[in-house]
Amino acid sequence: MAAALALAVAAPTTATAAPQDPAGLREVLFVGNNWDGTADVLKSSGDFAKIGRVNVIPDKKERMAEINADPIRWIYFQVIRNSVGEGHDQFVDDMYSTPDGKSVVVSRPSFADVVSIDLASGKINWRFRVAGYRSDHMAVSPDGTRVAVSASTANTVHVLDINTGKQLGSFATGDKPHENIFTRDGKYLWNMSIGEVHTALDDPFWDWTKGDRRITVVDTTTYKQVRNIDMRPRLDAIGLKKFSDAVRPAVFSPDESKLYFQVSFFNGFLEYDVASDTITRVKTLPKNPQTNENRTTWVNDSRHHGLSMNPEGTKLCVAGTMDDYATVVDRATLQEGPLVTASKPYWATVSGDGKSCVVSESGSDQVTAIDFATGQKVVSVPVGDHPQRVRLGHVPADWTGPSAG
Repeated sequence: MAAALALAVAAPTTATAAPQDPAGLREVLFVGNNWDGTADVLKSSGDFAKIGRVNVIPDKKERMAEINADPIRWIYFQVIRNSVGEGHDQFVDDMYSTPDGKSVVVSRPSFADVVSIDLASGKINWRFRVAGYRSDHMAVSPDGTRVAVSASTANTVHVLDINTGKQLGSFATGDKPHENIFTRDGKYLWNMSIGEVHTALDDPFWDWTKGDRRITVVDTTTYKQVRNIDMRPRLDAIGLKKFSDAVRPAVFSPDESKLYFQVSFFNGFLEYDVASDTITRVKTLPKNPQTNENRTTWVNDSRHHGLSMNPEGTKLCVAGTMDDYATVVDRATLQEGPLVTASKPYWATVSGDGKSCVVSESGSDQVTAIDFATGQKVVSVPVGDHPQRVRLGHVPADWTGPSAG
C-alpha cells in the first residue's frame, strides 16, 4: 500500500494556466490576527491594500460564559493563554473561504472550535466543537468542499463539510496534530504531529519526552490510514541524530514528488523524496547573531516556522521566525537570496499572481511581500494584533466588510 501511495503522490501533474476568479468574486488574502480575534482581508497581489476586516469572535461573550462555567475547560483556556498564546488568547489560527465566497471558515484555538462566518452580516452560520480543548491548523480540499482541522489536545483530525459544518470523517494522529495538506487530486490528506512544544525540556537529550511525532497519511474517501512516516529513523540514517523529528510547516513540489519541511529548533529545512522514502537534502540557513541560543526562549519550539513555494516550483520562501528574517531560496541549488528583515515572521504563503511570497510579521503586526524573482521586499501592509496564518480566498467582488456583527 505504501509503495502504491508513493507512486500516486509522486505522479507528475500537468501545469495549467491560473484559473480565473469565479463570476462575481474577487481573490483576496485573509490574514488571521490571532490575538485580536479578527481577520484582515487584503488584495491578493499588487499593493496588497486592505479591503476590509472580519470579527471572528462575534460570540465571545457566549463562549466565555461556557468556559467560565466549566472548570476543566477554564483550566485549558488558561493553559493555552499562558503557553502557546504567550500570555494572550488565541482567537484565530487558520481560515478558508467557502467556494461561493459568501463565508469564511475559521479555527479558534482558545474556543476549541471551527466556525463559519457570513461575510455579509458578520454572523455565525455554523459552529463545530472539536474533540478536546484546542483547534489548530486547517487545510481545504482542492475542490473547496471539505476542511480538515487538527484537534491538538485530542490527537485527532476532523474533516468537515465546509458549507454545513457536518463532520464527514475523522482520524487519529500522533501527539499534537498540527499541519494538514491535501494532495492535489484530493485523494490523500497528510497530517504532521509536532508533539509537546510547551515544555522546557528542549535540549536534544530530552527529545524523547516530546511524544509521538509522525506524519499520518489517510485516504480521504475512507479516512483510513494508508501510510505512517516517522522522520526519526530517516534523520538518524543521514547522521542527524540530534535533529528534532517534529515536522512543522511543509510544502510539496508541484509534481508532489518532494516534500520540503521545517522541524523544531532548526534554522533551515529538509527535502524528502516521497517515492524513495528518504531525506535527500538539508538546507541550513544563517543564524541571526542577535537570536538567543537558549532553546527555551524560542516560541513553541520553533526556530523557523513558515514555508511556501512559487507556482513554478523553482523557489522556496522561508520565514526565519526566531531569527527575524525571511528569505527566498533557489530550489535547484538551495542558495538563499537576501535576508529580508522581518519581526518574528510566523507564516509564508504565495500571492494570487504567484509573483510574491507573503509573510506574516507577528512581532510588528504587518504582512510583507517579497519578490520571488529578486528576493527583495516589495511592500509591507499593517494588519491586526499578532498575524499568523495567511490564506488565499474569495469574497464578493464588491465586498468591503460585514454590515453587522
